[in-house]
Amino acid sequence: MEQINHSVRILEVTQENAQQRIDNYLRLHLKGVPKSLIYRIVRKGEVRVNKKRIKPDYKLQAGDLVRIPPVRVEKENSLPSPKLNIIARLESLIVYEDDVLIILNKPSGLAVHGGSGLDFGAIEALRSLRPEARFLELVHRLDKATSGCLLIAKKRSTLRALHEQLRNKTMNKQYLALVKGSWNKSWRSVREPLLKDAQNSIVKVSSAGKACETRFRIMQRYQGATLVEASPVTGRTHQIRVHSACKGHNIACDDRYGDDLFTAEMKKLGLNRLFLHAAHITFYHPVLEKEMTVSAPLCDQLSSLLEKLQRS
Repeated sequence: MEQINHSVRILEVTQENAQQRIDNYLRLHLKGVPKSLIYRIVRKGEVRVNKKRIKPDYKLQAGDLVRIPPVRVEKENSLPSPKLNIIARLESLIVYEDDVLIILNKPSGLAVHGGSGLDFGAIEALRSLRPEARFLELVHRLDKATSGCLLIAKKRSTLRALHEQLRNKTMNKQYLALVKGSWNKSWRSVREPLLKDAQNSIVKVSSAGKACETRFRIMQRYQGATLVEASPVTGRTHQIRVHSACKGHNIACDDRYGDDLFTAEMKKLGLNRLFLHAAHITFYHPVLEKEMTVSAPLCDQLSSLLEKLQRS
């Protein structure tokens, strides 16, 4: 990857970046630079705001003048071509868009961002589709194998407002999952602490883990399976998948926490992906100033499977 050197830059903080921490502001303007280096140049006083030294947690004000020293940064890879089939297809999967927000019905198998051997993910693909957009950032994440509602902010102020809703747990998400067996109707909430293994990213129930809660509602019973609606109160990695599995109701075709026999049965019926779909998301629109619920329809493969199953 090509590397380039920047000369000293003096940037004036706009209203859009007001109240942003200086370390996060620098990460935006020094893409490819490790966080450790960013903190180092701040601590050494090489970064100045209004000609004064500042701490990494300093919150910028509109009109501040930020001095960014010369730093060796990696030049970003070019975006993927919007003509690629997988990227062009995303245009038809946008379920909502306005001046400040995009909601994508992310397909299963597409990561939310590139890296770790992936050339690109959903965010890079959308930047390719919307080259005129000056700012496009993920509001939250979905597992690569999970499909459904994915929020992307077009403005930093929108990103901040939606992140605040996530922190305050006022943004609600409802997932649809097909699980093994007959879900016990008394299990309306699963509250098992979850611990993530740093080596292999496998998540397990553990008293040493972080507190978690997922609420479940039965949508439809089938012979040998149940379609449930899962609403995570917390947002831990693989939370719905592990909370389902720990109750003996593994999600269909889950390659990490699944049941081999159940997965084999579902594959015979044509399922070759995880049956976990972010079907609905409810949030307060910071510009329209109203609560919104946006839905993402099931893909043909998931809909077709449900039609093949026998209701009980």
